[in-house]
Amino acid sequence: MASYELYRKSSIGMSLTDALDELVTNGTISPLLAVKVLMQFDRSMNEAFSTKVKAKTSFKGHLHTYRFCDNVWTFILEQASFKTDNDVTAVDRVKIVACDAKILAR
Repeated sequence: MASYELYRKSSIGMSLTDALDELVTNGTISPLLAVKVLMQFDRSMNEAFSTKVKAKTSFKGHLHTYRFCDNVWTFILEQASFKTDNDVTAVDRVKIVACDAKILAR
């Protein structure tokens, strides 16, 4: 099953990539093993968010830009607010990337 590589740009994904690069450079692991670890990271993050996260969030803001390409939606909102059960967070600008999980199951 394929998976999206969205979370590689997160702080934990960047840290993992840096650590793997260092291990490959030192000769501790092979580049092939580093790629396999990143692919497992992608699968694990996608699975964790689809099965373990139950929180609901609503958001609103001024739509600056939107795009749909290769079954991936990208939205850029300005003056956005995110509301969870008992918390509201406001941001000046946010980028939201939404992928169709059903496509991965095919």
